[in-house]
Amino acid sequence: MSDPVRVLLVDDHALVRSGFAMVLSVEDDVEVVGQAANGREALAALTEHPADVVLMDVQMPVMDGIEATREVVARGLGRVIILTTFDREDYLFDALAAGASGFLLKNADPDDLVDAVHAVAGGHALLAPEVTLKVISRLVGDDAGRRTGQAAARPAPVPAAEVRRAVATLSPREREVLGLLAEGLSNAEIAGRLYLGESTVKTYVSNILAKTDSRDRVQAVVFAYRAGLAGDA
Repeated sequence: MSDPVRVLLVDDHALVRSGFAMVLSVEDDVEVVGQAANGREALAALTEHPADVVLMDVQMPVMDGIEATREVVARGLGRVIILTTFDREDYLFDALAAGASGFLLKNADPDDLVDAVHAVAGGHALLAPEVTLKVISRLVGDDAGRRTGQAAARPAPVPAAEVRRAVATLSPREREVLGLLAEGLSNAEIAGRLYLGESTVKTYVSNILAKTDSRDRVQAVVFAYRAGLAGDA
């Protein structure tokens, strides 16, 4: 048997932490290794009890979740899922910019929480299609398009030199897979679209992440748009 996924719970409300702990404790392959009431306590706890995944609240005293996420990622202390009661785009983009691998509302179903922990622990980003659309809109500056439902006219992006060099290392199939990642498709959906096995798609995605120096699928989507490979998604 593989080792359980180690999880640290970070929230300034003890009842919220207890609720998450209760949901996760029934999973045989998940272990809650600690709890913290703010970002500073989280950093201290991670030095004592290493975790694979950190469930991080946003609004906390002493050190908020965005700043704490930035420190956790910079120190390589684990992958972070941001948990919040607020469906606000500024939290979403601040969290992604800080290096979070996932973003989940606190009113999500317990099964969604468990699935998110497993996905992020496995090296995947928790990037739902509706979140992908928000990322896309912000990246291309298409605020008018988001309001009207129509794409705003704009010149094609001019990739930076380092982006062009990375693109040159991608095979035609890897570019195709990257474009579908930017649409928010899962590995299974990409496999169906391209008539490939899901294991083959996983290999392509791994190659893409390595060649583009992307930490996860979130960063791969960002790269796709900066490189102009996202097509008409």
